[in-house]
Amino acid sequence: MRIKYLLLLFFIGLLGCNRPVHDEDQTYLLQSTLWYQHSAEMAALYHQAFNWATIVVKESSKEKSGKPLAVVLDIDETILDNSPSTGYQIIENVPFSESLWENWCNKMEAEPLPGSVAFTQYADNLGVEVFYISNRVGNLSDCTIANLIKHGFPNADTVHILLKHETSSKDLRREKIEENYEIILYIGDNLGDFAGSFDNRTNGIAKKLVEDRSELFGSKYIILPNPMYGSWEKELIPGDGTPFENRKSALKTFQ
Repeated sequence: MRIKYLLLLFFIGLLGCNRPVHDEDQTYLLQSTLWYQHSAEMAALYHQAFNWATIVVKESSKEKSGKPLAVVLDIDETILDNSPSTGYQIIENVPFSESLWENWCNKMEAEPLPGSVAFTQYADNLGVEVFYISNRVGNLSDCTIANLIKHGFPNADTVHILLKHETSSKDLRREKIEENYEIILYIGDNLGDFAGSFDNRTNGIAKKLVEDRSELFGSKYIILPNPMYGSWEKELIPGDGTPFENRKSALKTFQ
């Protein structure tokens, strides 16, 4: 009888442990997130990028153009720091989900990344139109605008912020801006922020495109560091149910 009672308590205890079981331990994100949140090198890279962007915009604004000039920036991990959301994934051991992401965005607590506010204000004061193309979904428009206004980003409105509605590719949204403006600079943390052709991450195609277009980096494209997530992961996670092991198997090593 005592054994049955102990077994009953055991199973009741199991029912009380309602933390979901995940295929992947989120601690793989620990080192990259700590680097992103705490390293002086991360801040230096952002300042370096936006300092150079300021030079590019200043020089480009001196050239004649048939259209008004514009710069296009991504939002997440380009001008807003969402690493606390990744930190939550690690601490709670929960994978990324749309509900978690929406909960974070609606808090409007993302801080501006180093140099981002000063650069966008400089471009705006110079008469260069500032646009933001983000793959945040449309229902996050209000909280996104409020978060940007909170930190003084210019043009934080529905005209200048183009969110995702149908496709993750940003090509159509870029083309919409190009109808009326000459885009002199793109800034983002993912190659897809520059051109849709970079979205193909099979067989090293994106790396080949980077080499083929190397002269555009620093003149037309400015890339920012994001070791936490991005399209670069696609080649590491083929989706066979063991993503963590696949990351390990992708490592270069020696014997």
